[in-house]
Amino acid sequence: MNMKNSLVEFSNTEVAFAHMSNAGLSKARLLFKSFNFPGLLTLGPPMANIAIALGFKTLIKNTIFEQFCGGEDIDTCRKTIDRLALSHIGTILDYSVEGEESEDNFNLTCAEIIRTIDAAAGTPHIPFSVFKTTGIIRFELLEKMSSNITLSEAEKAEWERGVERFDKICSYAEQKQVRIFVDAEESWIQDAIDRLAEEAAKRHNTKKAIVFNTIQLYRHDRLEYLKTQIVDATWFLGFKLVRGAYMEKERKRAGEMDYKDPIQPNKEAADSDYNESLKHCIHHIEKVSICAGTHNENSSRYLMDLMHEKQLEPSDQRVWFSQLLGMSDHISYNLSHAGYNVCKYVPYGPVKAVIPYLTRRARENSSVAGQMGRELSLIETEIKRRKQAGVKA
Repeated sequence: MNMKNSLVEFSNTEVAFAHMSNAGLSKARLLFKSFNFPGLLTLGPPMANIAIALGFKTLIKNTIFEQFCGGEDIDTCRKTIDRLALSHIGTILDYSVEGEESEDNFNLTCAEIIRTIDAAAGTPHIPFSVFKTTGIIRFELLEKMSSNITLSEAEKAEWERGVERFDKICSYAEQKQVRIFVDAEESWIQDAIDRLAEEAAKRHNTKKAIVFNTIQLYRHDRLEYLKTQIVDATWFLGFKLVRGAYMEKERKRAGEMDYKDPIQPNKEAADSDYNESLKHCIHHIEKVSICAGTHNENSSRYLMDLMHEKQLEPSDQRVWFSQLLGMSDHISYNLSHAGYNVCKYVPYGPVKAVIPYLTRRARENSSVAGQMGRELSLIETEIKRRKQAGVKA
């Protein structure tokens, strides 16, 4: 047993919430309690839009936006970046505007991702950049390319413009030596995204992993995909390993369109494939760099044990842990406190524009068994500890 690992206690709420004031904890408790009411998640977007239209933007900004977002632009994220850095936690600036599908918006998003790369290049506190391919290429076009449907001449030209944006981002990341994540998306567009990420990695990962593809292990076929990539690639590989974010949508579509459900049969199978992916990547660490995007304590501890068995230092730059801002601080801060590389996804964008993102995140996490209850329990444990200790901060 790794003695250092045994000292990492995810139940240590004093470390987990040292960055939060008593008032901040109370506000977070109220917010997580609200997630226990499913109706609020359904009514959330229209209610939020009405509140903004009526001039209550500050209300939204000071509640759910403040908990899960860093700011409305990169400059207003600086406070969050600096606060995380004080605890030796890195920031991943995640531009979270969704659903915009015009060429002008794709170009604007591409330019914004370039700005996040510039921000990362200027500080060690931003270890990665990230982008969603649907932010720069139209969803329906990715769907057609994934299904090998012949494009019209106009669509071919549109596709080439999208590919140019994709390569512009990855090329700039290599130029600035900033590691960049290509986010995973729905299974019926993922094949096209994989091909783009594979080609980018082949071009830009010649000396180390710059372009990281994202593997969603809630799909039953992704462990095999990861293993094949490791066998076939003659370049460095980067993987962000996650369980996944589209499970309910995936199952519904598979049922409606009568094709094989791409989702694992149960949580145990997803957990098994996730941990096996960690093991396989660490076994090939000379070639593979990973970021474990997980809110799962067992998988986090398993990765620590794998690093110990491979005699990797906690600070080895090829291995990172990652969680969402405002979630699983008991994992993030305790890992960082023990010397491991940790980063937080920090979504940002105009308040109204990121409401779809925030609502999706709330629904995803409320559907994960025990997730919201665990967050609430940890917060309440720390509030109780502080009261007993007479902490007045």
